[in-house]
Amino acid sequence: MTLLIVGATGTLGRQVARRAIDEGYKVRCLVRSPKKAAFLKEWGAELVKGDLCYPQTLEGALAGVTAVIDASTSRPTDSLTIKQVDWDGKVALIQAAKAANVEQFIFFSILDAEKYPNVPLMEIKRCTELYLTESGLNYTILRLAGFMQGLIGQYGIPILENQPVWVTGASSPVAYMDTQDIAKFAIRALSVPETHKQSFPVVGTRAWSAEEIISICERLSGKDARVTRMPIGLLRTVQGLLRFFQWGWNIADRLAFTEVLASGSALNASMDEVYTVFGLDKQQTATVETYLQEYFSRIMKKLKELDYEKTKIKKQKNKKTPFKQSSKVNSQ
Repeated sequence: MTLLIVGATGTLGRQVARRAIDEGYKVRCLVRSPKKAAFLKEWGAELVKGDLCYPQTLEGALAGVTAVIDASTSRPTDSLTIKQVDWDGKVALIQAAKAANVEQFIFFSILDAEKYPNVPLMEIKRCTELYLTESGLNYTILRLAGFMQGLIGQYGIPILENQPVWVTGASSPVAYMDTQDIAKFAIRALSVPETHKQSFPVVGTRAWSAEEIISICERLSGKDARVTRMPIGLLRTVQGLLRFFQWGWNIADRLAFTEVLASGSALNASMDEVYTVFGLDKQQTATVETYLQEYFSRIMKKLKELDYEKTKIKKQKNKKTPFKQSSKVNSQ
């Protein structure tokens, strides 16, 4: 079986590629920059240069492919809009996969996308799900809530560096999941017929509020967080202003997602039946506590090592300084 993984350089995509390679699949990755994706080649993947926004590059990439796993999405740093990548690009990919007679298409969506029609990314995900289900392809849709990896930049690093931690409105509890565990479900779907033409929530063991995450980070780091709350009304005003300028559209669309995170409604779902269908063990799924504990354990150990080296160098300098001074006194 040959897999085409789209978005393989991203936070989730790289874990999907790693898992597929480790399980013996022949992996091909569609990449915009082979240079930036060199690590995937080192792992054993075949790199094919292409871009969702240039449909003519997809036909060759899909030649001989059995299944597609789409983990791509627009990034904040992209010049392209969410619509161009997450809608136009996905439609082109689905059409190309259909033309190439791909046997299975695995798509990552967002949990409860249908509840937020005014949030561009959520509405696009909902529409893409619908388009995929009506395409005639054999699909599996995995609806995610949030990545544990994102907690480090949002909470861990700011707390360690005594920087503000931004929290919006009444924060919505989110069932974060480690991308390595999400990758298990994606690869498992390739060999479990019961997942075909079905949609599943794929979320963590429980939902966590921003306040709970901050509390864990404070305990593990031994530092107090500088929490700054951003009123949702202010964010809406900024979002509205940005829409007056073309360069601000992408930012405005991303700011709109704060409506989801500040709604107060939990992004969570029962996973009991999902684990049964996929044949995976819930006990093997990482929890937020263990994930953050491992991170802070590594980072605190590294910080102690750096402090030790700094202290050692300082002591060595202090030992040398009196000797030089006494030599000068003796020479006089």
